[in-house]
Amino acid sequence: MNIAALVRGVATLAWVASIVLIGISVARAARGQPFRGATSLIIVSVVVALAATSVGASLIFVQPTERGVVISALQQGIRPEALQPGINFVVPFLESVIPYSITRQTYTMSITPTEGQIAGDDSVEARTSDGQVVKVDASVIFSIDPDRVVATHILWQGRYIDNLIRPKARGVIRDAVSQFRIEEVYSSQRFVLAEQMRSELEVSLNEGGIILHDFVLRNIAFSPEYAASVEQKQIAEQTAQQAAFVVQQRTQEAEQARQVAQGVADAVVIAAQGDAQARVIRAEAEAKALLLIADALRNNPDLLTFEYIQKLAPGIQVMLVPSNNPFLLPLPSLTPSIAAEPTTP
Repeated sequence: MNIAALVRGVATLAWVASIVLIGISVARAARGQPFRGATSLIIVSVVVALAATSVGASLIFVQPTERGVVISALQQGIRPEALQPGINFVVPFLESVIPYSITRQTYTMSITPTEGQIAGDDSVEARTSDGQVVKVDASVIFSIDPDRVVATHILWQGRYIDNLIRPKARGVIRDAVSQFRIEEVYSSQRFVLAEQMRSELEVSLNEGGIILHDFVLRNIAFSPEYAASVEQKQIAEQTAQQAAFVVQQRTQEAEQARQVAQGVADAVVIAAQGDAQARVIRAEAEAKALLLIADALRNNPDLLTFEYIQKLAPGIQVMLVPSNNPFLLPLPSLTPSIAAEPTTP
């Protein structure tokens, strides 16, 4: 429970009661009807109201997400230390408290009229090292350093967004973009660019008592002329890539056909080599067979005659004569003839 608010509520009720009692007393006095004890009640209510108001003015409740800067008429205009979360005491009517939020805040500069803190186009216009104009959308996520709230108040008087964060961020963005060429800004060096912006802005804000938690490079927009040229370049690159792909595909198809033809040729060569080797093997086998036959005939001269007889058998109808008589004579018929039966006269 916020005790300071409760005490202020009691003070408010006491003042209302005092005013009501005074009004009732005046009204009854005007009608000639005295209000006994009115003076005492009015005095008591006013005393209670003054006491509650004084106590309420001296009690300050600071939220956990805040720090309080005390403006004092007693300590050279300001207390050196900020009030911490919880109940704090100040000198009534001589000191006042300005609360500062220490939670994270986001300041956005956008080309879209409804996205940024400022209505309309609030993007940062910058020029690259090769003279191209770009518009940068960015967000700064920050918080006030809890240990330096008093110093921040002295420096900026609560205007740290308009007098520190906004001008520093826009200046850092312009300086960083000016060190890169246009094609580096949107392609190869974009992350390097964003990191350079973040590191430079962190140093600048830290000097002013602000903690930078993150810097978001949201978008980079180009002029319509350059955007059109980039689009044409991309179309040309895509067309070239498509042509290269077609050439590669045709090359692969030709290589595939060559490999198929090479395979067929290799198969023909292998088949021819196999046939030739088969012929050589058959010829060698026949030659060896002839040599064996020649050796057999040389050692057995009658073997040829025996083979001849084997070829003629079993229906041989000739008679063999001795070897010194080369003639072949017909053999007599081995089939007996049937004699004619005698006839009866």
